[in-house]
Amino acid sequence: MLKDQIPSHIDPRKLADRGATLKGVLPLVKLERLADALESKDGVIDVSLAFERDQQRAVVVHSRLEVGVKMICQRCLELVELPIQSECDYAVVNEGANTQHLPSGYDVLEVGEDPLDLLALVEDELLLALPIVPLHDPKDCQAPGSDEPEPDEVKRSNPFSVLAQLKRDPNV
Repeated sequence: MLKDQIPSHIDPRKLADRGATLKGVLPLVKLERLADALESKDGVIDVSLAFERDQQRAVVVHSRLEVGVKMICQRCLELVELPIQSECDYAVVNEGANTQHLPSGYDVLEVGEDPLDLLALVEDELLLALPIVPLHDPKDCQAPGSDEPEPDEVKRSNPFSVLAQLKRDPNV
């Protein structure tokens, strides 16, 4: 088991042959695309990657990522810290290989002769795990104007109420 520093490039086939597990932390600042989507680049990602071969001798990577990110709540426009967790199982195949024989439940990860860019894989997985609309828990959110009733809640007079009164009036 390798611990602490996560390498940027790896050969997943060699790691699977050894049954290796990579565990460590990765600074958010190293992942530029992910950091651009966040309000703060401070923090670290807890990374755990287990490499093995399954019953069909396919190279499999079990990924588990955890990080706390700071984004802007789209309801109150204040800073919100959200816990992000992502778990994924990948089957490593050669570029252009037929993937129909793979068991369901695996995401396909095409790897050529070059080493796998592990940082890009972690970054893509976390980008997919980010909420589309970051929000506080409703009881914790201080939305602006939350004391005012919603426009739909405002009591409006019925324009046909005059007709109802005319209908009830026996002199008309």
